[in-house]
Amino acid sequence: MKLFTGVDATNMNINSDINVLGSLSDFSLISALLVEDKANTDYQAYSNIKTNRSYKRFASAIKNTLIKFTDPNMEYLIRDVFEHEGLSAHCLLLLFWNACVNNELLDYLNRKIYFPALYSGRAALKKDEVVACLQELKQTETAMQKWSDSTVETTASKYLTFLKKFNLMEGRVNKTIAPPGMGDKEIILFIYWLLSVEPKPNLLESGWLPYCFLEKELFIQQIMQKRYMKFYNLQYLVNNLKIEPTFSYKELYHELN
Repeated sequence: MKLFTGVDATNMNINSDINVLGSLSDFSLISALLVEDKANTDYQAYSNIKTNRSYKRFASAIKNTLIKFTDPNMEYLIRDVFEHEGLSAHCLLLLFWNACVNNELLDYLNRKIYFPALYSGRAALKKDEVVACLQELKQTETAMQKWSDSTVETTASKYLTFLKKFNLMEGRVNKTIAPPGMGDKEIILFIYWLLSVEPKPNLLESGWLPYCFLEKELFIQQIMQKRYMKFYNLQYLVNNLKIEPTFSYKELYHELN
């Protein structure tokens, strides 16, 4: 699959959310913040948060990267899935996609490291690869100029841990690539997410296609299956793909189950 070149690497909005979220071992805070932001502000309610300052850092990263919504339809869908399934694999996949819209560094690393490895058939990723990518980015990105080697190393490690937490990798020391299985429900969720973030009418021109975890040709074959036609109207001509949803985002979860 031809990959999108990514965000402008000289004008990125870079923060430490990857480091923070990669350190989050208790996802109950994500759940609490998803329930209309009624999280218990007492840090002692969460097993891996030792101070109030740490609580604020975790809560800020969750709000800024995972549950900040640029589209009200996706917010409704994610909250609907969460209400029925909790932090299920489906919910975590939706949160991952949403995080990649909100966090430019996460999206950049996915496009430069994870997707090239995935689509070339590689089995594993090494931290050194991520370190090298970050060091290269540091040369052109003003926000990273003051990053120490230690910060780069930590970010590389936490990025891989983040991917594991969201079911995109496996293993503890030697992490292997393990993309989510894209069954019927996952494909429909991806289509509706893609339609919410992609302004181009021709979806084959979308830079977000790699996030379907399928080769482009296989993706096209899959979405043209008759069993999916109740979920959208599709027009496909050679290099042009247009899709219109048939259900509202408020109806979608019910129709999928």
